[in-house]
Amino acid sequence: MEAKILEIVAKINSYLADYILIILLIGVGLFFTVKTRFVQVRCFGEGFKKVFGGIFSKKEKKSGISSFQALATAIAAQVGTGNIVGASGAILIGGPGAIFWMWIIAFLGMATIYAEAILAQETRVKDGDNYRGGPVYYIKRAFPNGFGKFLAGFFAIVAVLALGFMGSMVQSNSIAESLNNAIGVDGWIIGIILAAVSAFIFIGGIKRIASVTEKLVPFMAVLFLVGGVVILCARIQYIPATIGMIFKYAFSPNALIGGGIGYALKTAISQGAKRGLFSNEAGMGSTPHAHAVAEVEKPHDQGVAAMIGVFVDTFVVLTMTALVVISCLYVGEGAPLAGLTGDAYVAATTGAGAIVSKTTAMQSAYSMIVGGNIGNIFVAICLFFFAFSTIIGWNYFGKVNAEYLCGGKKWGTVLYAIISIGFIFMGTLLSNDLVWELTDFFNYLMVIPNALALIALYKIVEKAAKK
Repeated sequence: MEAKILEIVAKINSYLADYILIILLIGVGLFFTVKTRFVQVRCFGEGFKKVFGGIFSKKEKKSGISSFQALATAIAAQVGTGNIVGASGAILIGGPGAIFWMWIIAFLGMATIYAEAILAQETRVKDGDNYRGGPVYYIKRAFPNGFGKFLAGFFAIVAVLALGFMGSMVQSNSIAESLNNAIGVDGWIIGIILAAVSAFIFIGGIKRIASVTEKLVPFMAVLFLVGGVVILCARIQYIPATIGMIFKYAFSPNALIGGGIGYALKTAISQGAKRGLFSNEAGMGSTPHAHAVAEVEKPHDQGVAAMIGVFVDTFVVLTMTALVVISCLYVGEGAPLAGLTGDAYVAATTGAGAIVSKTTAMQSAYSMIVGGNIGNIFVAICLFFFAFSTIIGWNYFGKVNAEYLCGGKKWGTVLYAIISIGFIFMGTLLSNDLVWELTDFFNYLMVIPNALALIALYKIVEKAAKK
């Protein structure tokens, strides 16, 4: 039964990723890049000042949370398994060139996420001492009729499934698999611990979530980047070849993965698009829930801060993964995939007989340099922090939509919390491939209503960018 479901969902995802997702992500990103006059370039420095100027701010917020806390919550959601497992999977399936297309999607996505943050701020509503906002609110502003109500409801349902349930499941699945590979702990034990700790944080609401993420995100980013620098120093002679492979196979991936140039290029781009979406989430409609609750002087301030989240996620963290995996597994002495092309490459990277998989690629790379057990444990620890932070962020995003669906009734959010904790536990027990495909499916569905609303309200974004 599980195998049949996997086959069906994988076929649907293939169509969505290869056509609809690429068109929407690139199209919306290009549209807002032009309409905002390249806001991701013009206001990049301003965004950095907004973000890092707020790290050491001790000012208490009477309502909402600080801009940095909101960004930390957003980055906590963005920087997850997509940055390690997702990036590795994109490289193995689409070739190293998939990373180039991730960069392109991320550059355009910086303009998209600017638009999302602006609209989240403009359409948010007061919720006691805090704010609440997200795509359901700007979808209804974009289409103030029955169609808008339907689209908002559709988005809310899909968001609850994608973020609160399936998304948390894929994160806990990756944690369990990496820890089992590193220290042999059974998945169900990890599941119980994750569920218990998550429940404690969820109960505290957005204030506790923001407090945890503003401390956790800088720590986990520094830990991962320092480890990556150590590996790259050991493989320093192969860095030029590594970068060369990214650009070479971006335009001629058929030389590596086989097949015609059309098929291979489509594979590389679609892997870059769908894994890029899972990683930085620009256009998916998840991070606006965090940006909506930030207390800032004007929406533009949170918009430029949001762009830095995509930059950190893709151009810093994900790129580190790519450089480590490619420099260790694809080039130089001891690289298990060096010189493999066509059928030999496909056999070594897919199926039961694969030399490396998307889940073990990073651990294999570290093990080459620092030894098997140390490398496995270090990557497992990094993956734990990345995935757990995403569980925290995504659960809150799903909760906002659950509250919308049940009209703010207490029983709805309690039921949502119980079910989401159950999915966290269940993710540690299921097949890795099925969990990823289900998560991808619901992520893709979120993009469609979100993109329609963004385009419909472009004048609000354009006005904010001009000011």
